[in-house]
Parts: sequence; structure tokens; C-alpha cells
Amino acid sequence: MTHRSVGRRSKTPRFYVVSLGCPKNTVDSYGMASLLTRAGYVGTEYPDQAQILIVNTCGFIAPARAESLATLQELAAQRRPDQCLIAAGCWAQREAAALLEVVPGIDAVLGTRSWPRIGPVVAQLLARRGQLPLTCVEERPIALPEEAGAPGYAIQGASAFLKISDGCSRRCAFCAIPLIKGPGVSRPIAAILSDARQLQEQGVLEINLIAQDSTYYGHDLGLNEGLATLLEQLVAAVPDVPWLRVLYAFPGYLTPRLLEVMASHPQILHYIDLPLQHAHPAVLRRMRRPTDVEEVQRTLERLRQVMPDVALRTTFIVGFPGETEAEFQTLLDFVKAIRFDRLGVFTYSHESGTPAAEWEDDVPAEVKEARREALMLAQQPISLQQNLSLVGKQLPVLLEGVGDGMTIGRSYRDAPEIDGLVLIHGESPVDRLATVEVVDAMTYDLMGQWVDK
Repeated sequence: MTHRSVGRRSKTPRFYVVSLGCPKNTVDSYGMASLLTRAGYVGTEYPDQAQILIVNTCGFIAPARAESLATLQELAAQRRPDQCLIAAGCWAQREAAALLEVVPGIDAVLGTRSWPRIGPVVAQLLARRGQLPLTCVEERPIALPEEAGAPGYAIQGASAFLKISDGCSRRCAFCAIPLIKGPGVSRPIAAILSDARQLQEQGVLEINLIAQDSTYYGHDLGLNEGLATLLEQLVAAVPDVPWLRVLYAFPGYLTPRLLEVMASHPQILHYIDLPLQHAHPAVLRRMRRPTDVEEVQRTLERLRQVMPDVALRTTFIVGFPGETEAEFQTLLDFVKAIRFDRLGVFTYSHESGTPAAEWEDDVPAEVKEARREALMLAQQPISLQQNLSLVGKQLPVLLEGVGDGMTIGRSYRDAPEIDGLVLIHGESPVDRLATVEVVDAMTYDLMGQWVDK
């Protein structure tokens, strides 16, 4: 984190926000910034210019909490007496007291279910500086942007994340998200369409629909085929947004109608992020996940039949309690057989309050890491071969950065922040779509040349 010294500071209170973790946190951070701006505060990219320092923490897994802790400790160590430090987000929701103990410089904790209260919290802090820390952590349904009149999106260049729901009603044995955020809550279609139209007006070219489980969308609203219905209405509402991407689907909920809608509208990218977590029925049963692996295989086959150019991403967990060598081998064989385009692997760690935390964490750390490396090594030649199959083809690329004589972008196969890049020789204006011919391929990235510049 860089700090820049300044001379005279503005009399208008300024705020600085660090957003950690997933895109849903990014959207909440954007919402908090919008509310503070509306209240008369001014945002800044430099912490030493701000009177209000906000860290939107991630509490999902231990490495994410470690990053949040390091960020909070750094800001606490360097903050001035006239600055207030707020720990917001998921970790604040989950362990407010522990955060206050390990980072004495925190002035307030604001849980992820209460982020729309950022304005009153900041006003109270500025009025009572030096008193006991404030705690605003509520056990209530997850806060949606519309209750505060805040946007439900975050813009990054010509791309945006648009939240369609939050919280989670699944009960996977390893996951703390339902404990942190509560049951899934879908946003009204009208609110989502309103946000999407605003993004279109601002020239956004890619809208990434995000949720803990996008295929759950609308269940709590009584909608049948809620995601398919939403996508059809989005296509009609924002015809000038060329890319609509769906993230975070759940096994068993990719219905025939949803696939038909995705296949029949060119705006909807042929990209599916389907976290499967494992491929052995016994492990999946212990995980409290769908266990019908054969049905998963049939679903993946249907996806490739309906959309032959579909990019498939998934994630797996290795080292779950009780995972044997034979069970891991089943997962390894599954990865080699399915040939995913994109793959992420996590090593299992106990999360307090989850069902799995009651079991013995009996797979040694070195075994977990060896299994993670084995899966990634198995995936690398698959990823390379998938990329090599694109050589000679022309792809639309969303241009996002330039430097050192290169332009960097992403194709429809690359979700922001997690997938590969397309690298093109020659610098060109960004935040636009251009047609690029693939001329070479690496394990994760593509090399391209201009077709139109």
C-alpha cells in the first residue's frame, strides 16, 4: 500500500476504501462510496489524504482473513489522530470482537449485513472521535442496495459487476457464507434492470452478473426459472451492452430453458462458472453437495452440445476431511476426462461454525498441497491445448490496458480478475471491443494480432 504526502488537507472530510475478497464485496464497497459521496464526503485514492479509512474485509477462508488483517494493521499503525479506521464486510460480521482485539486501532466495525449504515456510522465517529469503538453488526437479512438507494454494481473500466442476489441458502458442510450473510435474498428484477440501464448509459460494455449462487436467483421471490427470465429481460433492456456474463452457477440448476436462453442470445457470453468442489460421490456427500456425478457429466455434455464454443470454469477442494488417495484419484481422472477450460483448486481448511469443522482435519497439509499441485499440473496441458485450438481464429477482445508496446484485454472466455488475458503487440485505445486474431497460445494466455485496431 503506497502513501503519498500532501500539504494542506481539505476541510471536506475525505474517505479511502480498500475492498478485499470477491466481486460482491467490490459492489458493496462501491455502494458505500456512493452513499458517502451523497452525504458530502469526497473519495480519495490515497489513505494519507483521508479522514475516514474503510477496509471492506473478507472472512471466507483463512488466507483472505490474513490479507484483511495485514491491511487493517498497516493502516492502524500509520493512521494519524485525526483519522478514523472502519473494519467493514464479512470478517467484521463474523468476528467483530476478535477484530477489535487484534487491531486496537479500529474505531468501528460494520458488518456486511449493515453496510448501508455507513453514513450514520461515519458521522457518529467524526462526532465522538477518541471514544470507545462503535459496533454495527446486525443479525438480519443481507442488506440489498435498493434499501439504501445505492447502486447494486461496481464499474471497472468498461466492465462492471452487477449483483443479482446475495447470501446463500445452500448448506455446504465446508462453507461459512450462510453463517456470515444469511439465506439467499434476490434483488427485484426492476432494480436489476434499472442498474443495468444506468451501466448502459455510462458506456459499460460488459456486465458480469454475480451472486453466491446465480442459479438460485428468484427462488425466494416465487419465480420459476428466475435466472432465465432475468436474462431475457436484460437482453431487451440493455441492447447496447454487447457482453452479459453469468458467474457462479450451482450443479443441477442449469435447466434446459436456461441453456436455451444463453444459446439463443448473442449478448449472453458462452461462459459457465460451475464450482463442482469434487467428483467422488462419497466426498460430495460429506460436503453436503449434489452427489450425482453422472448427471453433472450429462449437464456438461449438454452445455457443449448447445454451445460448442462454451468456456467451462470450475473449482475444486482437495484435502476435505476423510479424502482418501482413491477418492482424490477419482477427482484427478475426472479433470483429465472433462477437460475444463479454466480450473481453480483450493486446499481445505476448517471454518468455525461449519459442519465440517466438527470433524477431524485428518489430511496433512503437505498432502493437501501435493494434491492441489497434481490437479493444477494435470490441468496445464489441457488448458494449453484448449488455447492452441484457438490459433488462427478471430475473437472480440475487450481492451483494458496498455504498456511497453502491448495492449492487454480479455476474450469472452476470460472473466475479469480470475482468468487469462489476450496480449496484442502494439498500443491501442482501451475500454472498447476490437477484433483480434489469435496467433499463439500459452498455458493461460493468448497472443493476438489486430484485425481491426
